[in-house]
Amino acid sequence: MDNPRAVTQTLVSRLTSDGAGVTLRRSIGSQVLSELDPFLLLDNFGTENPDDYIAGFPDHPHRGFETVTYMIKGLMRHRDNTGAEGLLGPGGVQWMTAGRGIIHSEMPEQREGEMSGFQLWVNLPAAEKMCDPRYQDIDPADVPLVSTEGGVDIRIIAGSVNGVEGPVNGIAIDPTYLDIALGKEGVHEQDIPEGHTAFLYVFDGQAEVAGKSISTHELAVLGVGDGVRVSSSKGGRLILVAGRPFGEPIARYGPFVMNTKQEIHQAIEDFKNGNF
Repeated sequence: MDNPRAVTQTLVSRLTSDGAGVTLRRSIGSQVLSELDPFLLLDNFGTENPDDYIAGFPDHPHRGFETVTYMIKGLMRHRDNTGAEGLLGPGGVQWMTAGRGIIHSEMPEQREGEMSGFQLWVNLPAAEKMCDPRYQDIDPADVPLVSTEGGVDIRIIAGSVNGVEGPVNGIAIDPTYLDIALGKEGVHEQDIPEGHTAFLYVFDGQAEVAGKSISTHELAVLGVGDGVRVSSSKGGRLILVAGRPFGEPIARYGPFVMNTKQEIHQAIEDFKNGNF
C-alpha cells in the first residue's frame, strides 16, 4: 500500500424506523448523505427489545439495485414471490440482486433476544437494472475468518484478505465487504482498488484512520488511495465496504432505483399491474 486513504467525511448514523416499525440507525440514504456511488443506503439494526424489531419487513417490492443483508445476531426469514425462502442466522449473508423486479419479505424468526446486523443497498449499472432476480445466500460457515498477528479478526464477505477470498462473486461493483474486529492496539492494513468508493462504519468500540478517531455508530467516508490502515487503541468492530462507482444518473422512488424518471414511472406501473 503506497497511498493510504484518509477520512474525508464523518457522520453519526441517525435513529429512524422502516418496514412495519423496525428501529434502526441510518447513515447512507439519510438527509446528510443521500448516496455514495455505488452505495444507496446503509442501515444498522440492533436491539434487545422485541418491540423494536418484531414487526419486521412485510412484503415490499424492489427494482434496479441489490440488497445485502448481513446478520450479526438473531434470525431473519426471507421469502419472495419467486418461491425462494431462506433463514439468515448470525454471520449469514444474503446478496440479493432485485434486477427487473421482485417482491419479498424479511421477518424475524424470534420473539426475544438481540437482533442486529446491516442492510446495504448497492446500485446496478444501467445495463443490468432489468436483469433476472438472483441470490447469493451465504451460510456463516462459508464466510472465511482470517486472524492476523496484529490482533485482528476479519470475516471476509467479499474481496480478499491475505490471499483469502470471500464467497460473494459476480457482482458489478467488484465489492470489498469485511467485518473487522480490532483487539486493543489492533492494526490492519487493507488494499482497496484505486478508484473504488470506500467507507467504514464502527458498530462497537472505536477505530482510527489516518489520525482520525471514529466512534460507535459513526460512518467514515474514505478518500482516494490504494488502501486503508485501520487501528484501535481501545478495541472496536467495524465493517469496511468498497466498490466501483458507476457515475450514472440516479432516479429513485422508495424501493425503485433507476436512471430516469420515466423508468421510475414504468416501475410503478409494472408493480401496480402485477408484472414483478
